[in-house]
Order: sequence, then structure tokens, then C-alpha cells
Amino acid sequence: MDKQDLPAGASAPDAEAPGSDAVPSRRRMLMLGAAGVSAAMTIRPAFAQTAVSVMNCQIPVPGPTGAGKYVDPAGQLVPPGTKGAFPGSPRPFTGEEVKRAFRGQTLPGTTYNQSQAYLQYIRRLQAGQSGFTCFASIQMPR
Repeated sequence: MDKQDLPAGASAPDAEAPGSDAVPSRRRMLMLGAAGVSAAMTIRPAFAQTAVSVMNCQIPVPGPTGAGKYVDPAGQLVPPGTKGAFPGSPRPFTGEEVKRAFRGQTLPGTTYNQSQAYLQYIRRLQAGQSGFTCFASIQMPR
């Protein structure tokens, strides 16, 4: 180890024994810093990819197990033709569409009341149901 690699005022240790209180060399500090930058560069794209996938994930209303059923204003699945209930959506909604609807917009292709019923259904989703993971993802703060 060169004397110039040591921080000012530090003396060179005889050997770098485990547990010694030696001051790390500049070279060692630079290596640790480079490893940190590499880790940050690897993690940031993963967060960006997660954000994109959350906005493109899909929530069917109702899910495959409720196909053919209607959604009442409380978000419950009811038999077709139930008064005040709405038929299921012909297509799933994306995470971005649902997120906007929770902020006050209506879901695409729906009336205000229909959108509110669908949002109630989405709020009631539980683990194991189609669309739950997407719904949970849009609820996570970033």
C-alpha cells in the first residue's frame, strides 16, 4: 500500500487483520463507492419497470369466477337482471385507469354509477382473486 493511498494523518497498518481499527485506504474507499454506484444503477431500472407494469396490469370486473354475473352498487356480484345492478365490463381495466377513477374520473366506457359500482367491486378484491395483485400494486405509495 502506498503512503499516498492513505487518508491524511493516517499511518499504514502492518497488516490488515480482521477486526483491526485501521483506516481504509483511498483505493479501498473508491472500490466501495464504485460497488455502491453499480448497485444503484441496477436497482433504479427495476423500480421504473415495476412502475410501468403496475400501470399496465389489468383488473377484470368481474373476474373469471364471476363471469356472467352483474355488479350491484355495493360491489357485490348478483344474478343477471338484478334491479339496479350493472353487467360486467366487456374488457378489463388497466391499473392506470383504475388509479384515475379512484381520484374522481369515471372508468372508460362507463356511466358514473356504473363506474362507482365497479370501483366498489375492485375495493372488495381479496388475495387469490383475479386483479387483486394489480389493485394492491396501485395502492402502494412510491
